[in-house]
Amino acid sequence: MITVHHLNNSRSQRVLWLLEELSIPYAVEIHLRDVVTNLAPPSLIAQHPLGKSPMIEDNGRMVTESGAIVEYLCARYGPHLVPASDTDAYISHLELMHFAEGSAMTPILLNLYVGKLGKAGAPLAPRITQQLESHFDYMEGMLRPSGHFVQDDLSAVDIMLSFPAEIAIRQGYGDRLPKLAAFVEHLQSRPAYKRAIEKGGKYAFV
Repeated sequence: MITVHHLNNSRSQRVLWLLEELSIPYAVEIHLRDVVTNLAPPSLIAQHPLGKSPMIEDNGRMVTESGAIVEYLCARYGPHLVPASDTDAYISHLELMHFAEGSAMTPILLNLYVGKLGKAGAPLAPRITQQLESHFDYMEGMLRPSGHFVQDDLSAVDIMLSFPAEIAIRQGYGDRLPKLAAFVEHLQSRPAYKRAIEKGGKYAFV
């Protein structure tokens, strides 16, 4: 059975959602953030030197990094969530899978950390805001008429982009990004998503 090392209010929530969509039996080992620092607990470092979530264990193998986990699970259990490799949609799949962590999360994390600096971080705020809006606008433009990113049904990219999309709506960009707001509303209404919330515990982005 797959075991997910799950950190509350983190990107690992989308791994639970993917597993629910694939109807794969799994166990959850929950790690709770420090209530003061909001940092991950030492129990995660005990599993991997970087102490980051998500991590999964499958057949004795630890797999880390969100994108790698989603790709691994789809290749092994859900190939229908990835376009055929000889299609243009597959190229878009590759681009957006890497965009989710390599591009979209950068201004999100900068906004989080620089925001903690107060006045000292003020000179960086305009540039960070511009980058947030640029990346969120790009996501809005990439959504298809079906409300999905690559296919006209759920795909691995929808799973990966769910977290930055939820951040965008949480930060108040819903009016500016109506298609992205509809995407988040749709994914959060899916039965598998709701089951994942039950398994993972309270999630701040719902």
